[in-house]
Amino acid sequence: MSLQSIVIAGTNSGVGKTTLAIALTHALVRRGKRVQTFKVGPDFLDPTYLSIASGRICYSLDGWMAGGGYCRRLFARACRDADFVVVEGVMGLFDGADPQSNEGSTAQIARLFDIPVLLVVDVRKMARSFAAVVKGYTTFETGLRFAGIIANRCGSARHAEWLSLSLAAAGLPPLLGAINDGILPNIPSRHLGLVTADQRLLSEQFLNSLADVFERHINIENIFSLDATKNTASSSEKAGNEKASDGLERTQTRRRSGGRKKPLRIGIARDDAFHFYYADLFDELAEAGCDLLFFSPLTDASLPNGLCALYIGGGYPELYADRLAANKRMLEEIRRYADSGRPLYAECGGLMYLSRGIEVGDQYHPFAGVLPARTRMRAGKKALGYVEVTLRNDSLWGGSGDTFRGHEFHYSELIDNPTADPRWEAIYQVRRPRQEALETEGFQRGAILASYLHLHFASRPAAINHFIERCRS
Repeated sequence: MSLQSIVIAGTNSGVGKTTLAIALTHALVRRGKRVQTFKVGPDFLDPTYLSIASGRICYSLDGWMAGGGYCRRLFARACRDADFVVVEGVMGLFDGADPQSNEGSTAQIARLFDIPVLLVVDVRKMARSFAAVVKGYTTFETGLRFAGIIANRCGSARHAEWLSLSLAAAGLPPLLGAINDGILPNIPSRHLGLVTADQRLLSEQFLNSLADVFERHINIENIFSLDATKNTASSSEKAGNEKASDGLERTQTRRRSGGRKKPLRIGIARDDAFHFYYADLFDELAEAGCDLLFFSPLTDASLPNGLCALYIGGGYPELYADRLAANKRMLEEIRRYADSGRPLYAECGGLMYLSRGIEVGDQYHPFAGVLPARTRMRAGKKALGYVEVTLRNDSLWGGSGDTFRGHEFHYSELIDNPTADPRWEAIYQVRRPRQEALETEGFQRGAILASYLHLHFASRPAAINHFIERCRS
């Protein structure tokens, strides 16, 4: 493809893909390049780092959840004014939704867009076996192009030389760089993955330190032809696009009139406790004629005025449970809104916030009490993986029989069954890949829907339209 792109993939999780993707992105940005980033898979956290490193929204590409056609449209739209594209992979190169195919994998996305792969390998305690590992990954499937290999956590310059010679002797893609063990700064993590990035955690100094290490050990010109880059947009178009593409502000400021219809005002919880959202859903809602009004359940005393709908996404409410419980005015606002009959959608952390309260260790924190159940934090994971949902009844995002794909990842669980209250029903029939048993989830009462599942609605235009109509009615 004419747009210069690279997929940073790994042999497995934890080899340094995220750190190197951030480092490469910022190295290009400080050379004055416009870099559009993507993250493969359903991750909410890595994109926050890539957004700050690039200054543009990082979008998720998931072939299993969203489908190839939607991924192509999203890619084309996001890259309109970009010079370079950096795609960070998920897990190992071939890991995804199915052990028998590449669905949901980094390989699927690399093949879909014909983007060359930069394979990252943790080379600790490895010599010629490094070539065997690389040979396995580069020949496992046809249809993939490999730009080269990065040896991370290398022992010395001599070690790097051995690794390079082993690849050359086997006729494999070249070693483009070797980074010694311990010289890349660590990025903090917690139980769901990385800590969500902000400007305090990912300062300019920190970004520059990552980019410096990358440029000392990896020649960017071996990855991209920097001198050959042509910008196709005119300078006036670029100036207009720069403001629209600011990754940290765009979702707050995009507005669409929705033709002659009055714009729908949708309140969206977003702060340190609630921030797990797919940015492309905001784009689709704005295009459909919605004003997106962000508020903080942590610090605000009231909801935005004139809301037609309310969306409380996932995040870390357990980490801020005391502050959320102490903001009684906001909790009362949520309860009043829930009683108004207007659409209220809550997922994962949002479900926890709508519940009666949460147990964290030996502490109990009362929440909104809209959902007739309590939640509690577990020591280990409660659920992790892809899901496919069929609606058992009409709902906010579709009609009975409609299907959606998504994922779940949480350490909390419901203590009580919400459907013990006859006003509530479970409207999701949930199927997990390669499991025969079906489960029910998705708790609905009137126009309120709460679920632990993160469904991908942006790839379903019919779902967006259905939701808009529910809001208008």
